[in-house]
Amino acid sequence: MKKIRKAVILAAGLGTRVLPATKAVPKEMIMIVDKPAIQYIVEEAARGGIRDIMIVLSRSKSAVTDHFDNSPELEAALLNSGKLDLLKKIEDIAELADITYVRQREMKGTGHAVTRAESFVGGEPFVVIYGDDVIIGDDPATAQVCRAYEEFGLGAVAMKEVSDEAVMKYSSLAVKPLKDNIYAVSDINEKPKKEEILSNFSILGRCALPPEIFKILKKTPPGAGGEIQLTDAMRVLAREKGMLGVDFTGTRYDMGNKLGILQAAVETGLNHEEIGGEFREYLKGLSGKL
Repeated sequence: MKKIRKAVILAAGLGTRVLPATKAVPKEMIMIVDKPAIQYIVEEAARGGIRDIMIVLSRSKSAVTDHFDNSPELEAALLNSGKLDLLKKIEDIAELADITYVRQREMKGTGHAVTRAESFVGGEPFVVIYGDDVIIGDDPATAQVCRAYEEFGLGAVAMKEVSDEAVMKYSSLAVKPLKDNIYAVSDINEKPKKEEILSNFSILGRCALPPEIFKILKKTPPGAGGEIQLTDAMRVLAREKGMLGVDFTGTRYDMGNKLGILQAAVETGLNHEEIGGEFREYLKGLSGKL
């Protein structure tokens, strides 16, 4: 099976769940300690062997493109002041991957956003990464779904068991154990009602897909929210050919959710090489006041 070499990151959403923070700052640029969320995602893809990345953006998100570009003035200032460690960190950002950008001019859903990357994909299998799902772990979640695709030749999604309430906000998968943490997926319901829940496994942020998903998307009518949903197209794929669900390892943070943002900052801060120890002591002192 052909190796997956390309990733499409969906980052066009307006971030309405975390307003007013996202009025002027893209939700993908919200900081987790000292790096924006989108950098964690690109780093994960790169660690998983992906070099070619397309980020689907909407207007007013130039901060994302600026972040992954070179910054000659800043780099010169760091060099002149002898801050070589910081200089390397800044230079490394621009070298993470070959990144291109495309604009989703109208907010018509995740499925519509994926269609903007058809020419970039070029008839190859690819992985879709949701820009507000940061997953931190030793084994990149992107790599986990790509390995499953490459082993079995079927589309693969990252998934976790969640509460009934969360399933009804996300999606529900009909699954059967296949191998280790990999399951066969025969059906998918997007934002199901309680009586429509197939299981408590829900898709969370990573989907390795065959190129025929574009043909399906072109025939997919608007679904939840009146938008073209990628999940609806994957349901067709699951019913006709079958798909895979990978119960991934790693911790997922919903960066489109206020609590998720706080959780990401706290848990990442505790493990941060520079401030982790000091931050831990601060939290210990704070906990006595709660």
